[in-house]
Amino acid sequence: MNAEIFEKAQLIIQSRRRNAVIESERRINEINNIIPEIKVINDTIFNTGQEAVKTVFAEKDRNIQKQKIEKLKQDNLEAQAVSRQLLVSNGYPADYLDIHYTCKKCNDTGYYNNSMCECFTKLCGKLEANEINKRSHLELSSFETFDLSYYKEKDYFTMKKHFDFLKGYAENFTPHSNSLFIFGNTGLGKTHLSLAVANKVLEKGYSVVYDSTINILKEMEKEHFSREHNSEMTDSVIETDLLILDDLGTEHSTPFYNSTLYNIINTRLNRKMPTIISTNLDYNGIRKRYEARIASRLTTLYVNMNFVGSDVRLQRIYKKNRPE
Repeated sequence: MNAEIFEKAQLIIQSRRRNAVIESERRINEINNIIPEIKVINDTIFNTGQEAVKTVFAEKDRNIQKQKIEKLKQDNLEAQAVSRQLLVSNGYPADYLDIHYTCKKCNDTGYYNNSMCECFTKLCGKLEANEINKRSHLELSSFETFDLSYYKEKDYFTMKKHFDFLKGYAENFTPHSNSLFIFGNTGLGKTHLSLAVANKVLEKGYSVVYDSTINILKEMEKEHFSREHNSEMTDSVIETDLLILDDLGTEHSTPFYNSTLYNIINTRLNRKMPTIISTNLDYNGIRKRYEARIASRLTTLYVNMNFVGSDVRLQRIYKKNRPE
């Protein structure tokens, strides 16, 4: 994992915990002013805690020590119950004075059971994905800016079906959603809708890595043969919640690229992690361009979507330059 990303994630986790504590203190001060009885109860709870500590160190008889501590615990629980009842009767949630951490598993420490918490690793993945996406120099598109009016007659109904499917896919996305293979001629909206999915998935808090196939393979090749043996791109491509490879087939055909592409596809399929791959190649083009183990996975284990119609980019240019 990149050290800079790790430090960034640590700062965010620390900030989450600090903000949760500050917000809790604000709520306590608010309630103490509005419901003075709760302040008395909270002071009692605090005092019983101190009393429990004194008992542990002062009482030599272990049985008596245990009885006293149990009694103090019971008194504490009863006081907390009364405090919660007062909150509810005054129109507040029962847990209003609790510290509300972003991650209830690790309480915003980043660690759980002596290992890195899932929230921390997910945050690192998201930060890494954001850095990679910045380098792709592509703005995220949206479903709202996709214009179906450029598709005519039966092409319209096909593309409307694809549009609705992809919109639903993005809205209901999970890290175990299906992988998609989108193919068709240039200028039909493959990149636009792929980015629209990425936009919506990122909004839901998942990590996304998006770039052209050639850019990602070049970066992975650079990592593989570098002296530092850095694996930032490789790790992100394998671990991200959603991987989007654009323009498959534009990369050079080399043994390293072919084996790396197969490893990406196969590993993510085995882990049931979704990948969206788009290409201008049709089925015959895929079978001619790639070995059988890649072609068969794309055409049978991915949801296949054939984009149809006339080049939207050319239509827009014609429409723009057409005399009034």
